[in-house]
Amino acid sequence: MSELSPTRRLIAAAQRIVVKVGSSSLTRAKGGLDHARLAGLVDTVARRVCAGGQVVLVSSGAIAAGITPLGLGRRPRDLASQQAAASVGQQALAHAYAESFARYSLTVGQVLLTADDVVRRSHYRNAQRTLNRLLTLGAVPVVNENDTVATTEIRFGDNDRLAALVSHLVGADALVLLSDVDALYDGDPRRGGASAILEVNGAEDMLGVEAGSTGSSGLGTGGMASKVEAARVASSAGIPVLLTSAALADRALGDADVGTAFAATGSRLSARRFWLAHAADASGRLWLDDGAVSAVVKRRRSLLAAGITAVEGAFDGGDVVELVDPSGTVTARGVVAYDAEELPALIGRSSHELPPEQRREVVHADDLVPLR
Repeated sequence: MSELSPTRRLIAAAQRIVVKVGSSSLTRAKGGLDHARLAGLVDTVARRVCAGGQVVLVSSGAIAAGITPLGLGRRPRDLASQQAAASVGQQALAHAYAESFARYSLTVGQVLLTADDVVRRSHYRNAQRTLNRLLTLGAVPVVNENDTVATTEIRFGDNDRLAALVSHLVGADALVLLSDVDALYDGDPRRGGASAILEVNGAEDMLGVEAGSTGSSGLGTGGMASKVEAARVASSAGIPVLLTSAALADRALGDADVGTAFAATGSRLSARRFWLAHAADASGRLWLDDGAVSAVVKRRRSLLAAGITAVEGAFDGGDVVELVDPSGTVTARGVVAYDAEELPALIGRSSHELPPEQRREVVHADDLVPLR
């Protein structure tokens, strides 16, 4: 690249950065840690930290690292075996990182999270405080999903999404996603004829792009689709993203002149609004007419009962719900003020038609985040 784009210059100059590395970049094909590759990654991260930067490392690999010690032939599919592998592999992974970073006199802090830790506001703030304190103390936080206790209902599903959430959690200046693919392509690069997409400045640059949903190694759970979604979440919250291979980590954390750069397309959100938009679980849906969609999305108004056409799900007042347009597209998320059982009698009715105690907003503008 002859001249770096503004996005790449921002990533190269980032003071606080989140780096996510996938299982296939740290482990051998049949399972077990590849210590040489892990040490190479640590060398790159340590150089950034020793130069005055702050790095949070979101690392996959615990389950894959536990496969060989437990005598498993491949990544297990059942939850109990995955958790058993994680309990063995997480210890090995943490020890390997601690030993490797010690070569640079850097201390590692292990932070294991479940989805519950970012879905629940109190947990979210606790995780935020812990990570910020580790960084100010000069440590390198190594974050992973807590696979040993996470259930199918509360899993992140992949560490790409976790990395995007952590990026906002710590107020990162950039997010770097490292895997076994050097960039985002407009098709499967293994088939030939696909072209790398070097810059993504908006949704229009993603038109026609095919992103696979599983990794090629069989050891991870992400794939390109999850990385693109993670990049969308982070960039929409004002965080530029670089996607490339772990083999190019030196350049990714140097001049950022490799891979695909995703420009920040949105402004920084408060912790509460980001939590509403991307972290909180939705307990139901409210279907809106076109007028209500316009009021909520374009004019940032509160949602009133008159604009609701249908109610879906079982929720209580104070829960997070999705607001969908007539075509079924989610246009916003917010905290609902009524129980699901109360709303059917109110929908479509103007405020002056309701008794005084029911004239409050269904979702107040302060508790609502448009998504488009």
